[in-house]
Amino acid sequence: MTPPSPPPVTSLFHKHQKVYPRAVKGRFANWRWVMVWVTQLFFYGVPWLNWNGRQALLFDLETPRFYVFGLVLQPQELIFLAALLVISALALFFFTAVAGRLWCGYACPQSVYTQIFLWMEHRFEGDRLARMRLDKAPWSREKLLKKGGKHLAWLAFAAVTGFTFVGYFLPIRDLALELARAEMTPWATFWVLFYGFATYGNAGWLREQICTYMCPYARFQSTLLDADSLVIAYDVERGEPRGARSRKADLQTLGLGSCVDCTLCVQVCPTGIDIREGLQVECIGCAACIDACDGVMDKLGYPRGLIRYDTSNGMAHRWTQSQLIRRLLRPRVLIYGALLAGSVTAFGIGLGSRAPVSMDVIRDRGVMARIGDSGRIENLYRVQLMNKRETPSSYRIGAAGLDGLTVDEPQVWTLQPGEVRSYTVRLSLPADAGAAPGAHPVAMTLTQPGQPQGAATEPTTFLVPR
Repeated sequence: MTPPSPPPVTSLFHKHQKVYPRAVKGRFANWRWVMVWVTQLFFYGVPWLNWNGRQALLFDLETPRFYVFGLVLQPQELIFLAALLVISALALFFFTAVAGRLWCGYACPQSVYTQIFLWMEHRFEGDRLARMRLDKAPWSREKLLKKGGKHLAWLAFAAVTGFTFVGYFLPIRDLALELARAEMTPWATFWVLFYGFATYGNAGWLREQICTYMCPYARFQSTLLDADSLVIAYDVERGEPRGARSRKADLQTLGLGSCVDCTLCVQVCPTGIDIREGLQVECIGCAACIDACDGVMDKLGYPRGLIRYDTSNGMAHRWTQSQLIRRLLRPRVLIYGALLAGSVTAFGIGLGSRAPVSMDVIRDRGVMARIGDSGRIENLYRVQLMNKRETPSSYRIGAAGLDGLTVDEPQVWTLQPGEVRSYTVRLSLPADAGAAPGAHPVAMTLTQPGQPQGAATEPTTFLVPR
């Protein structure tokens, strides 16, 4: 008896097909290169800028202290960095609702570095067809030189990127000096190599797989987009049915649409999708397909815009540009805009009202309130001051809240930029001041010599023994 054949096995995993994007020229390609230059000049240039004798932008984890140009943040003020993250998230929501995934196509680090690495690949291996032939060809001296040169260029660029990234957390000038002397610490070396290889792997090898499978934004963008969000769309009504034809052919006679089915829109796509199949999660809004299609339309003498930036409603109803602009003022956009404006306003107010010095006061619980040799009631406190300025500052402590309350041995304390220091402060009150036994609310005040307004005030309690 013949044994039954095993059931067919269906794999749930799709084998990755390497994408060979074709080089493209056009107005949107030019804008993408503008954004490459803007973002990379900022990234590689800002760490070398000085501000008040130190690095302008530095997240110093050893101190720890965070320098953002003229702003110096202490670890206790991480609320401001958290607020920046909230503002960034709301800005992404707002921008996506209005303009779709333009961030992904033009300014996202993954897209920017992929474009740079593709440019280097084009220089060494040629355009799309040349790279495909090279990959299929057997190993030879020419193939080894092209592949090896490309990877050496990738690794060199990635190493500079990793070094620059670490330079945002360690002073980059000191880091460069240590590198020149071969004296970099093991941890600094590790992080430079780590971020360098991350750049090399993400932009050189994974490329569109980061956008398609690893980036969470590609997954939840559908909750941010609606029928009035700007996306890249293919005009099905105008383009179908597609088919090849000569330049002088009459479309009505042939019964064809404007699409000649040249597949250039697919060949230039960095994620390898066919935009003619509709909006897909892999689309990053880079408009490479628009540039390619517009070039074909120009050669055939057809109007541009077979593939264009548009909205689903605009495409369906043939809306004009003014009608598309009016649809910007819809509830989703207004809500995101209001939340973003409120967050930015609150952040600005909080930053503007930030005191130049912080003071924490804790009554010394290890020492009881007592009547001293001078006949005055004494309480001891631990006072911690933190100078948030970048210049030395002097302060004088005072007390208020009870008649006759004074600071024993008042003195002027000088703190260096960013310094945190603790002091022991004794407050005293005349025994005959008439204060009832128990705890009384008082406040310690901090003033600067010659300044009419107080720098800080911190409430505490003063105990009067029975």
